[in-house]
Amino acid sequence: MRLIISFLLMVIPISADFDDSLARNLMMPISGAAYSDSPQQCLDKKMAGAKVSKQVTVKCDGFRDKCSAFTFVDEQRKVIGISFRGSANAAQLITDMAETGFEKKVDFKDGGQVSKYFNDAFLDVWDGGLGADLSYLIMTYNGYDMWITGHSLGGALASLASAHIVSLDWYDANRIFLYTFGQPRVGDQKYANVHDTFVQSAYRVVHDRDLGAHSPPEFMKYVHHKYEVFYENNMKEGSPYTVCNEQEDKKCSDKYLFETSIEDHTHYYGQDVQRYGKGGCK
Repeated sequence: MRLIISFLLMVIPISADFDDSLARNLMMPISGAAYSDSPQQCLDKKMAGAKVSKQVTVKCDGFRDKCSAFTFVDEQRKVIGISFRGSANAAQLITDMAETGFEKKVDFKDGGQVSKYFNDAFLDVWDGGLGADLSYLIMTYNGYDMWITGHSLGGALASLASAHIVSLDWYDANRIFLYTFGQPRVGDQKYANVHDTFVQSAYRVVHDRDLGAHSPPEFMKYVHHKYEVFYENNMKEGSPYTVCNEQEDKKCSDKYLFETSIEDHTHYYGQDVQRYGKGGCK
């Protein structure tokens, strides 16, 4: 029996446990920092010693909205990472939803089909210098953990980035930790399966009735990848949460079909994520 269990442990990928403190005190602030043109302010406040390596901001849709992300390194914690900016305003959020909902999916280079809007935005930022800087950080700090995060649209781009990095075989998948907040559905069933295979420590944090987590809708053949971390409350310190292991699980946010909330989408752990990040995480 022990031999069988040992064999199963070798062949079945096991995700690291979700860490509420990590999500609350570091990953969410890092996600918020991406909304700022000076993300170092948030790092100085919440992750002392960490340094922004490069911030890339590019035009990403027909309404002159911009997508942005930054790379960082923390030699004290032995972490390198990426944070992707979410929708900059209500107009961009509406554009995100409209374009992901009505445009056809496109082939994602690493497997499955994904929203054209998300795919184009990711490639614009990645090819705009983010990928090259991450490559430099990987060569310089190989052996560090890698954190990838983002809120809203940023969560979708973070999802694509994590799968892409593993597909390129750039980094040990066991050292990659993906934490997103209010992430929309990114792609189809095949993409969800591919992502689940590639990225084991992947957590989609969802605040109660968050509208973003329900977009685009399932009837348009979009499927969330796992794992979901669901807070059916105000997310104050010590609040309970449920970790759902299925891609779409009725024990978590998929229980809600109606009465979703913009307020829950913009607020995580008691903070308006965008305002918090732009204000230097104070």
